[in-house]
Amino acid sequence: MKTLKNFAALGGVAAIASLLAFQPMQARAADPNYAGKTIRFVVGFGAGGGYDTYARMLAPEFEKILGATVLVENVPGAGGMVALNKFNVAPGNGLTMTIINGTGASLQQLLELKGARFDLTKFNILGTVDYSTWQFLVTPNSPYNTLADVMKARKTFHWGGSGKVSGMSDGGAMTCHALGLDCKIVTGYKGSRAAALAVAKGEMDAMYVSETSAYNYVKGKNAKAIATMNRKRSDLFPDLPTAFEQVPNLTREQQWWIDYRATIESLGRILAMPPSTPDSLLKAVRDATHRILTDKKFVDAANAKRRYIKYIDAAQTAKNIATVLKSLSPQQVAQMKKVILGN
Repeated sequence: MKTLKNFAALGGVAAIASLLAFQPMQARAADPNYAGKTIRFVVGFGAGGGYDTYARMLAPEFEKILGATVLVENVPGAGGMVALNKFNVAPGNGLTMTIINGTGASLQQLLELKGARFDLTKFNILGTVDYSTWQFLVTPNSPYNTLADVMKARKTFHWGGSGKVSGMSDGGAMTCHALGLDCKIVTGYKGSRAAALAVAKGEMDAMYVSETSAYNYVKGKNAKAIATMNRKRSDLFPDLPTAFEQVPNLTREQQWWIDYRATIESLGRILAMPPSTPDSLLKAVRDATHRILTDKKFVDAANAKRRYIKYIDAAQTAKNIATVLKSLSPQQVAQMKKVILGN
């Protein structure tokens, strides 16, 4: 009889645990530091763009876990620089977070662009939401199909870009330097769509874009992909050989440039809180970030919408940032400025 009572007691505990497991996430996990409060989710770009879309997709998930209201606030300007400068001195009350273009922001800081008054290495990192491999694209009817073809060509390749530090332009400049190509980076295009149209018309010879954009331009027959500039193949171009597969005899210097660029690109879309955020509040939001970005249901739903999730945790993201911003010698920084800015 006593044994039966013990089993009944255990069964009761199991039943309670089961009920708790199926309670709404907010009721089960709302953080007392955040319940009923409002968090500003700052986006350094305009409404409707990729970063804004990710922020609005993530905001309700943070609300469920933390029990707070999360309001997305767009602060566009200077490629995200305006928002980052303000974020750098935001109050450390745990009520501000942001999503950063890690590739662009790290280069703004590394190249010491005028107006950049932030330090990514001092931000409290929550993790990387997504990152891309980037592709080398040429005109749809280009006679060049591989990197070997391009490297043998005796011509000047014109690359479409926007600003000098815009992903397309700086990526194209670093690729040309790494491969020893004769290139001219033509800036002024208003985004990758405008540059892709110029490539489709044959006005530009090449462009350098992330895999999601590359996939759309290749699918729309506006460009042809000839290489993934990484050691790892693109998920969207699984049959496209990487630069290292196509040119196995790259020098150590060439490998360094391609690898360093790939590390910059791995920074991707980074979530962060201001430098002065208390550890207790940071831990709550960092834990929430981990739960969201490792939740299979959320990840599958996001991927189905082509809002891909490739989560990198806070510690590894911080290491990647440090590699990009702290591993170069003064001579290497000077060379980087010369290659990208022409200084």
